[in-house]
Amino acid sequence: MTILQPIKPIKKARIGLYTIGLAAYWKQFPGLRERLLEYGRFMQTKMSEYGEIFFYGLVDTEAEGRAAGEWFNEKNVDMVFCHSGTYCTSSAVLPVHQICKAPAVVLNLQPAARINYEQTTTGEWLAHCGACPVPEISNAFARANIPFRVINGLLGLDYTPQISLTNENTKEQQAAIRAWKSIEDWIRAAAVPRTLRHSRFGFLGNTYSGMLDMYSDFTMIQAQAGLHVEILEMCDLDRMLRDVTENEVRQKLAQVQEMFTISEDSPADPIANRPTEEQMQWSCRVAAAQEKLVREYDLDALTYYYHGAPGSEYEKLQGGFIVGHSLLTARGIPCAGEGDLKTAVAMKICDILGTGGSYSEIVVVDYEDETILLGHDGPFHIAISEGKPVLRGMGLYHGKQGTGVSVEAKVKTGPVSTLNVTQTGEGKLKMIISEGESTNGPIMKIGNTQTPVKFRQHPDEYMEKWFQESPTHHCAMAIGHQAKLFQKVAELMGILQVTL
Repeated sequence: MTILQPIKPIKKARIGLYTIGLAAYWKQFPGLRERLLEYGRFMQTKMSEYGEIFFYGLVDTEAEGRAAGEWFNEKNVDMVFCHSGTYCTSSAVLPVHQICKAPAVVLNLQPAARINYEQTTTGEWLAHCGACPVPEISNAFARANIPFRVINGLLGLDYTPQISLTNENTKEQQAAIRAWKSIEDWIRAAAVPRTLRHSRFGFLGNTYSGMLDMYSDFTMIQAQAGLHVEILEMCDLDRMLRDVTENEVRQKLAQVQEMFTISEDSPADPIANRPTEEQMQWSCRVAAAQEKLVREYDLDALTYYYHGAPGSEYEKLQGGFIVGHSLLTARGIPCAGEGDLKTAVAMKICDILGTGGSYSEIVVVDYEDETILLGHDGPFHIAISEGKPVLRGMGLYHGKQGTGVSVEAKVKTGPVSTLNVTQTGEGKLKMIISEGESTNGPIMKIGNTQTPVKFRQHPDEYMEKWFQESPTHHCAMAIGHQAKLFQKVAELMGILQVTL
């Protein structure tokens, strides 16, 4: 559906890759150098599915290591993968990472699950001994205060090189699958800080008065997440509204009718009714203005809240926010209500990773099903919806002013994760990560998004642990079990994290 095409593309991670070996080997063992480079080029091709890859080639002396470090700096890489192809002195590897400060990951990926013991030569063995220098490299990194990670496993070729004396087709083996899943996660995670450093977050209006957990220092957010906060006024949006044409309203209405089910009156809640024609037209007009605002200010995300004086034009304007902000969220511009900038960051992280990121808070606990319903009365991420979301006309927005159209929906049934971005007493950002299962349990028909989630602990035990971490009360909900991926993002961003 065209409605789900992103307004702005996600920036791909820029990844450095090099293969290591010992210069003395090349004359002693003909073909070994070329074989290792073939492995490196295979990795380059496979990694290119996830990011922009810069393969330096072979590092086999300290001079080559220094040249590689400078080259990676020129390429402005976000991470550097060191492919341990065979033994190499740590003196050749260390300069790469002393010069290029990008996070380092060592790849110990053996070409074959088992060598041919009867026929293997020294040269053949050297093509399989990538693990040999990793302890030495790890020690050098530690003593040089260079953080690093190591991925162990199989290379995952789908063929056997002609020079090989054993079967190297290991693509389907679990040790290869696990290793490449980790590599993929690191590259996907590296796209987050790169995209955030080039992002503009709109802050429209103010933070809901009294919600102390959500107040943040814009400078602190930029210092730790790299994003720019553009402060916007309601008159900026009102200016956009005045330029909306009738044709643009009709186009938005067509999008809404494609993506949503229009409700009848709620059987339970007297304030939740079928949206009136006037409400639908107004929501679509405001949605067209909201997209104009995003494009005018080149926004990558939006945080907003404004109640407006009773009966004022701005009160009416904010009453039409939810539909348009749901459409924007579905197109890669996450919109977080109540002025919650930290949760907008969490939603954007999920969106960059392609996992959704719907605005949520605790709605109610179902002790019979042992689930916690998570959702909100604001925008919803349509792309991760279980079926078509429902639009309901709201006679009032509880705790807020005005009336309008709201979204009633739930996230797809199956594995889900929550990502809470909060702030410590020391002013540090912190991620709180959880995994659970979205169930097919019932939800209320009150015009709010709600997803029943069964976490790994009983709701009381889970909430005790969650609340002890001092979260912001909103969070982003993503599809899939993403804890390991979120942990990598936190590490690359230098942000504290806890996984419940």
